[in-house]
Amino acid sequence: MLTVGRIAAQTGLSPKAVRLYEANGLIDPPERTAAGYRTYTDEAIPVLGFIRQAQALGLSLKEIKEILDLQRRGEQPCGLVSNLLDQHLADIERRIADLQALRTTLQNARAQADQAVDQGQSALVCRIIEGITASSGPASS
Repeated sequence: MLTVGRIAAQTGLSPKAVRLYEANGLIDPPERTAAGYRTYTDEAIPVLGFIRQAQALGLSLKEIKEILDLQRRGEQPCGLVSNLLDQHLADIERRIADLQALRTTLQNARAQADQAVDQGQSALVCRIIEGITASSGPASS
């Protein structure tokens, strides 16, 4: 039997993370000693390792729980995992596009401000912000 501290050390997690996973139903509730200490079996180690790896891929605890629940019901969760990863990839692609558009907007604002300064134009507060036109702003989300 492993205490929360020992199982955390073996999996590279913090005891707080192990307790969080338990509270969210990702791992089965452990047995308790007479003093109330959690005691885990070796069976929890691969599950905790899976959770850690899934989080490294950007999956949320809710998504990880869905995957584990499917597996616990004897179903193959790989289809769900593929769909979740595809959704995350699409989100990343959208964020990259938004960041690229923002970079272009910032570069244009900076260039416009430099041009205004070179032409001796004054500003109420800061030409960089005041000079941005609505069409050159980043797309709203």
